[in-house]
Amino acid sequence: MNRLLSSSTLAAAILGALACAGSAHAQIMANHNTNAPVNFAADRIEVQDRADRVVVSGNVVVDQAGLHLTAARMTVAYRQVGSVEIDRIDASGSVVVTRGNETARGNVAIYDLNRRLITMLGNVQLNQGANRLTGGRLLIDLVSGRSTVDGRSAGGPPGSTTGSSGRVSGTFTVPQRTTKP
Repeated sequence: MNRLLSSSTLAAAILGALACAGSAHAQIMANHNTNAPVNFAADRIEVQDRADRVVVSGNVVVDQAGLHLTAARMTVAYRQVGSVEIDRIDASGSVVVTRGNETARGNVAIYDLNRRLITMLGNVQLNQGANRLTGGRLLIDLVSGRSTVDGRSAGGPPGSTTGSSGRVSGTFTVPQRTTKP
């Protein structure tokens, strides 16, 4: 019974953390209601108490106030210090976050709750209507509010030889102007 209670408490903490993850993406997708209820579904959830993590896998879907996240798998790392505290959420397998006409895609997304950083890696693509931006990595600093897209698909500081040295590309729409004779 104690293990079941622990798992139930942990599941509630995961839902709270997913709400925080939604707020992180709200930096790109403005005006998201992070206080709204979070709904999630998956084919499987596995609580790994000894490893202090939860693995949610198989068609993972998370919804919160119009924000929709899908991935093949999510791993939630936590620690128990009286209550459950979520440290990090990793989503992998065609991660897609959508809200209205805005979409962020990547192979992997990492949300470091302690450092307040979100990183999307691998084939990153941001779309807003007809506007598109692609690169290898998207880094969102929730403290400064600064987002950076670069061509690297692995870690390392700018200018380092770690990871690929791809390029960032994009297409932006231009407002149509009518000229009068």
